[in-house]
Amino acid sequence: MNDAIIKELGRIVGPDRVLTKLESRYSYGIDATFHQAAPDAVVKVLSTEEVSRVLKVCQREGIPVTPRGSGTSFSGGPIPLAGGITLAMQGMNKIVEFSKGDCLVGVEPGVITGEMQKMVEAEGLYYPPDPQSADFCTIGGNIAENASGPHGVKYGCTRDYLLGLEVVLSDGEVINVGGKTIKNVTGFDLTRFFCSSEGMLGVITKAYLKLIPKPEAKVVLLVIFKEWAQGGQAVADIFANGILPTTLEIMDDVSIKAAEDYGHFGLPVGAGALLVIEVDGFKETMERQGNAIAEICKKAGALEVQVALDPAKQADAWKARKALSPATARLAPTKVSEDVTVPRSKIPELVVRLKEVGKEIGLPVVIFGHAGDGNLHPGILTDERDADQWERAHHGIELFFKHTVALGGTLSGEHGVGYMKAPFLPLEYSERAIRLMKDIKNAVDPKGILNPVKMFPDAKNPLKSSAAD
Repeated sequence: MNDAIIKELGRIVGPDRVLTKLESRYSYGIDATFHQAAPDAVVKVLSTEEVSRVLKVCQREGIPVTPRGSGTSFSGGPIPLAGGITLAMQGMNKIVEFSKGDCLVGVEPGVITGEMQKMVEAEGLYYPPDPQSADFCTIGGNIAENASGPHGVKYGCTRDYLLGLEVVLSDGEVINVGGKTIKNVTGFDLTRFFCSSEGMLGVITKAYLKLIPKPEAKVVLLVIFKEWAQGGQAVADIFANGILPTTLEIMDDVSIKAAEDYGHFGLPVGAGALLVIEVDGFKETMERQGNAIAEICKKAGALEVQVALDPAKQADAWKARKALSPATARLAPTKVSEDVTVPRSKIPELVVRLKEVGKEIGLPVVIFGHAGDGNLHPGILTDERDADQWERAHHGIELFFKHTVALGGTLSGEHGVGYMKAPFLPLEYSERAIRLMKDIKNAVDPKGILNPVKMFPDAKNPLKSSAAD
């Protein structure tokens, strides 16, 4: 990128918000994966007008643009593989509207999800999508990836709370889609069209979100099983008895031991499965529902059942599950994590197959995730510096995806495709379906400047997009 363009961008946002030093560019070229790439420049925007003017320059010059929130992606979405500029959205972090009567909040994309949740809960309302990174991820990133989290089993994902969006297209034009109403069937549903678009179809600059009344109370159960199959049976039995949990998390033997070694929570090392189950609703029903779930788990063979109605004990019940990321990160130099999803009834069979993959490739496999909605996070423990291990890990990931799709599942439940899962898209979609996605991309972004090299990389040149082919 030449100096004239850098100066032009500086005249739009101010020279101090155009970063060109190598260390600055690399700090905006990473996410939660193990890859990195430096953009040619980082442009820190503060308004929709600035986004529009920057995109007009990039459209004219054919410069790639990679929008970025907090960089918490597990799919490589915000990594600027094609260079160009990284559009840093964190400065657009205002709550622009709140209506308790309409149960609605309007936000800019850089608002931290957890901070917005605390604000609306103080007013007696509730925004359910709860990615594990809620304390530092942004709403814009959540929308771009259609994030969810443990509450997804009862409350769904980000798209279920989207009412309207303001979006800047690749040519800099600003459009509004959807609105502020619960019902809206005018025209195509462009609001959901931009949700899950991974920054490839437009840059989200404002969002209007639906809120619901905050649940009055909750009960949390921590349940230990000797065998994984017993835990899987309990999951099926809970739903079969007409109970819809708010969350239903599961951990395998490897993750239980990792959590115990990390935090000394008092978990029985050697147990085959651990469930964290949460139910919310009216205060008067919590003890009854907690006891009902406890009985179901005991009938499935639970070794230990803890029922927590007190907030402090509820927090204790979650500690092991919330410690899993740092706990499992200590097990190997590299952990390759995925978020495969299958119909809930297929979880026991999928887990057996994933464990078999670990034996086949000769590398440990750790499994935990959201059993309530069939979304598991299996990880292969490896070392990317070891070429042989790295090759076996890649083969293992491919087998993960093949088994998942064979069981009627999907490559991603909440992390998106990015470039990490892009080579495997044909496992789930036909050539015609992928062609349709490429046609949509080319119609909305004909120069291909928005987050290129994601979802449709060229098979022969991974740093080139195949969307226009």
